[in-house]
Amino acid sequence: QVQLAESGGGLVQDGGSLRLSCAASGRTFSNYAMGWFRQAPGKEREYVAAINRSGGSTYYADSVKGRFTISRDNAKNTVYLQMNSLKPEDTAVYYCAATSRGLYYYTKADGMDYWGKGALVTVSS
Repeated sequence: QVQLAESGGGLVQDGGSLRLSCAASGRTFSNYAMGWFRQAPGKEREYVAAINRSGGSTYYADSVKGRFTISRDNAKNTVYLQMNSLKPEDTAVYYCAATSRGLYYYTKADGMDYWGKGALVTVSS
């Protein structure tokens, strides 16, 4: 089992920045690729960003490319999502997730093995 706990959510103005953290415990963190997903009210959960086990490769949804940065610190068992130039349409509950599967599954919610409980990000206009 891997336990994931997000932190760092909150209220920010249009154009502002936030950094989300996700602390992992349980099994060896570096054995898992990590992803961030989000779910806005009334919408399906969608992929935001992913990072491979070593942190050497990162992947982004087109909607956040150039604004968000995913990173990880395997010594601290933590993955981060730095969010800049936030927009009201970024408002959602943000979830971190872990997968033991390969690259094909990084962007797929049903490819994740473990999920955190989520952190609410609200961007006001």
